[in-house]
Amino acid sequence: MAAKCFQSIRHNHHSLLLHHHHIDNAPSTFFLKPTTTNTLTSPLSHHSLFSTKTFSISATTSFSTPSSSTQSTSFDLLEQHLSAQNFREADEETRRLLIVLAGEQAQKRGYVFFSEVQFISEADLQAIDALWRQHSNNKFGYSVQKKIYDKVGDDFTKFFIKLGWMKKLDTEVLQYNYRAFPGEFIWELNESTPEGHLPLTNALRGTQLLKSILSHPAFKPTEEEVLLAKAAAEAEGNIGVTGLKGFMDGSKSKRVLKSDYSF
Repeated sequence: MAAKCFQSIRHNHHSLLLHHHHIDNAPSTFFLKPTTTNTLTSPLSHHSLFSTKTFSISATTSFSTPSSSTQSTSFDLLEQHLSAQNFREADEETRRLLIVLAGEQAQKRGYVFFSEVQFISEADLQAIDALWRQHSNNKFGYSVQKKIYDKVGDDFTKFFIKLGWMKKLDTEVLQYNYRAFPGEFIWELNESTPEGHLPLTNALRGTQLLKSILSHPAFKPTEEEVLLAKAAAEAEGNIGVTGLKGFMDGSKSKRVLKSDYSF
């Protein structure tokens, strides 16, 4: 009986050693971190947003979004161009800064999705806007464009005409078409330069990017500005033009003109 008891103890001890061995050699535990990737396909003004979810191995489950606070973004080059009145170069630098500030994915593809504007901090957008206003006697800048956009009741056709992004054609009837980039845009500051003409914002994939910038919290209007914009929009009324791809007013037939949003 003692022998059987001794064998049982040895068997249990051996089992415990095997169990301990399996635990020591078990693989480390990892957590799967979900990563959502938004892909936007938007030929011209049509937008389609697809969302796919993949998983990557990570020791934690923390999630972070792109933020300019983790980057050392410099606005010195933009200020140099603006102070020298090199507005075309300043416009290109502004476009580059938006890509950098929007995050890593925007930098990889070379342009910004409208959904990525939210990742740009208020301070960064306000800094870009302040430089444009400072070196244009408050004639250029996103906040200047925002006020005009609000005054025309969020109508992009009227908005583009106000900014001078569309030109009046020499025809018998009232007719407008988009300016060709870059030659037909105005790159100098004078009395005839339309207010808010710069900076340009690429609308090749539609107006969503521009709308996202203008609706960013960085340019949130005060209650007084909202009331003034509403009154101005009501006073201005309809100027008799509609559509976003060119138009003719007063004619029996309307011809759609091909737009050029390559800027």
